[in-house]
Amino acid sequence: MFVDEVKIHVKAGAGGAGCASFRREAHVPKGGPDGGDGGGGGDVVLEADTALSTLLDFHYKRHFKAPRGTHGKGGQRDGATGEDLVLKVPAGTLVRDAESGEAIGDLTTDGQRLVVARGGGGGRGNRHFVTSTRRAPTFAELGEPGEERWVELELKLLADAALVGLPSVGKSSLIARISAARPKIGDYPFTTLVPNLGVATSGEYSFVVADVPGLIEGASEGAGLGHAFLRHIERTALILHVVDLSGGFEDRDPLKDIAVINGELSAHAEELADRPQIVVGNKVDAEGAAARSERVAAWCEEQERPYFAVSAVTGEGIGPMLRAVAAQVRASREAAASAAPAFEAEYVHVASDDREITVQRAMDGGWDVTGRQVERLVVITDMNNEEAVAYLQRRLARLGVEERLKAAGAVDGDAVHIGPVSFEFEAHDDGV
Repeated sequence: MFVDEVKIHVKAGAGGAGCASFRREAHVPKGGPDGGDGGGGGDVVLEADTALSTLLDFHYKRHFKAPRGTHGKGGQRDGATGEDLVLKVPAGTLVRDAESGEAIGDLTTDGQRLVVARGGGGGRGNRHFVTSTRRAPTFAELGEPGEERWVELELKLLADAALVGLPSVGKSSLIARISAARPKIGDYPFTTLVPNLGVATSGEYSFVVADVPGLIEGASEGAGLGHAFLRHIERTALILHVVDLSGGFEDRDPLKDIAVINGELSAHAEELADRPQIVVGNKVDAEGAAARSERVAAWCEEQERPYFAVSAVTGEGIGPMLRAVAAQVRASREAAASAAPAFEAEYVHVASDDREITVQRAMDGGWDVTGRQVERLVVITDMNNEEAVAYLQRRLARLGVEERLKAAGAVDGDAVHIGPVSFEFEAHDDGV
């Protein structure tokens, strides 16, 4: 089963909690705090693997969660970091954020990795909160939750050349002739329903050819599953435009067929109109094919486009065509190798400023306070520990949260929501 588009949910591991502990050894009358830090949560990582050719595994399982970090312990023993969850995807997989539709990575090279959800940081143990006036802190930080999101995976086959054309022009027969691929072949339209890959050889040079299911007029607008098929042409360096010289089922004109397919390619993506293209007239052994071949050859000469008349059944003309394809693919590879990479596959958090704080009216009449730093402080605070809550209040005051609430019009008794926690606003001279 060929699957080239899926939507999955990924959740990174939460960080472990820090430990609130004190030394208890004999003969140490004033043992200080020695709580260890929690371990960080594991990341969710996508890794390109050229051995894979489909996203089928993600069709059956769509939720993935990385392990969390372990908690810190006494004796300054830090918790272990959670292992990363590595998900293998085919090379050629484009990764998008499902909510925004923004591309966050493009995995095109074997072994290339992309972090799609980062693990939460581990909480600090109580030994980090010792000050000149707070000699025995009884609190530690909780671990941060891991990031979670829905991502869309879209596979675009990585092939050097793509066979395109209307249904039943003989693309599957052609790829079967030039490679070891064995696609389904039949004398009816839409025999091929999924792309097929084959490795072709010319002399000592080999290259990958994709047999793309037949396109029809309106494919760029979705007709005949057009979008699903056209995406696999986007990455190919060369287009092998196959036309039927036999006239097909309805005595089709090969020049009109060429115009239809070229129109759909350029409508789908403008750059495809400028992609190197070789026209392949198939079924040259059929009755009446010679006259049609002459017309196509004349048009290709006028357009300065290479043309080869071949027969996938008898093998006529296959050798010269393969040599021309190999030369074009080699030139394209050399040009690509010298060019800088177009996309750096590295996940960057969307937050522009961790210290940015926003205060606005909540639906219940209270106040919503948002900002990555203030929300993180609330999440890692143990709300059941009075000393920890007091420490949080001082931190929020230093960040200017109370001043912003006052400026927005907050009065004593108003509800203040920060992340998953709600407070009752009470103005102080020295903070929230």
